[in-house]
Amino acid sequence: MRGLLTGLAGLVLVGCTSTSAAPATPVTPPAAGPLTTMTVRGTSHRIQAPAGWSVSLWASLPGARLLAWSPDGKLLVSRPKVGDVVALTPGGGDSAPRQSTVVQGLNQPHGLAFQGDTLYVAESDQVDSFSYSAGAVTGRRVVIGGLPDAKSPELGGAYAHALKSVAIGRDGTIYVSVGSTGNVSAQDREASPERATILEAPPGGGTPTVFARGVRNGTGLAIAPDGAVWTAVNNRDNIADPADGKVKQQYVNDHPLEPLAKVTRGRDLGWPYCNPDLDRGWDRDHQLNRAGDKLDCSKLPQIEQGMGAHSAPLGLSFATLPAPFGPGALVGVHGSWNRTPPRAPEVSFFAYDNGGLGPQRTLLGGFQDAGGNRWGRPVMAAQGPDRAIYVSDDLAGAIYRVSQDIATSSK
Repeated sequence: MRGLLTGLAGLVLVGCTSTSAAPATPVTPPAAGPLTTMTVRGTSHRIQAPAGWSVSLWASLPGARLLAWSPDGKLLVSRPKVGDVVALTPGGGDSAPRQSTVVQGLNQPHGLAFQGDTLYVAESDQVDSFSYSAGAVTGRRVVIGGLPDAKSPELGGAYAHALKSVAIGRDGTIYVSVGSTGNVSAQDREASPERATILEAPPGGGTPTVFARGVRNGTGLAIAPDGAVWTAVNNRDNIADPADGKVKQQYVNDHPLEPLAKVTRGRDLGWPYCNPDLDRGWDRDHQLNRAGDKLDCSKLPQIEQGMGAHSAPLGLSFATLPAPFGPGALVGVHGSWNRTPPRAPEVSFFAYDNGGLGPQRTLLGGFQDAGGNRWGRPVMAAQGPDRAIYVSDDLAGAIYRVSQDIATSSK
């Protein structure tokens, strides 16, 4: 994937390319050796990880999706298909954790976030807050209601991106991602509440307003160390090549970019009228915005960072990894569903420095063989209190523990 991104970065854009915004401050990626193939402890699966690290099956948990660490050191895991949130209490190192149900009977719970002892859970139609203590919750309260999902009357049961994510700003502002109805459902930009957005509500909850729009499906949603809001976006499929207006598999395979963007109030990420390309410029969408009358792509600031088309980034978190990596963002790349050949799942690392992110690097790979067959699909990676990285996998129904070996870390 890295070679693909580098090789295509020099392509000349056809259409409207934004050059008005100053590029982000470059981030130099950390120097590190190639990945090593090893066996996931407790399984027969082979995985690629940094030399001197180990990967273990920590817990079996069907349907595991997004993650959040509680104040008392438990890993909370959402399971939209089951409708619950599960707490995993570590037993020390790679030993299996104790599992318990925190809350159940929810409507597709997905995003999880803590602010002190308050747990926020994003259901498909609302965001709830709970008082959390010792693996139990009380005092459920709806802090953002009326979010669109497949049950919304105006959608008639058709909603491709009903799952929501939630993040809490330093000042308590509640951010929630609201995905688009479909691939190119432009009517989402006129809906109420507006879809394909990141909404914000004041601390404690209330009626949400649009924070950023044109965000097709910003499942990855997290607060950076400097307090900035970042999103990792699942971008659209089957765009036409602006050179000739035709939908061609060769072009679709690598367009458009999957944005990893810093979002600020009022920012527009362009969907579905402007498509980010690999040199961080913009193409007018040939099918929907050929004349540029729907949205002036030249006025959109450049995307800070991104991933290859159809990567399907899901969970996003910030962490400080052992040397030589250091601070960075972790993205669970779910892998493509319609690319030929398929885009492989992985856990990606982006070095973080001075408010910006460096280029994509594979931290964990090997979930897919040369024929495109997969044994796992990572959803999210989050660093635990023990500094190990914990990774959810909804295909394998697993949580992995990724840690640097003691002999290596002591050098």
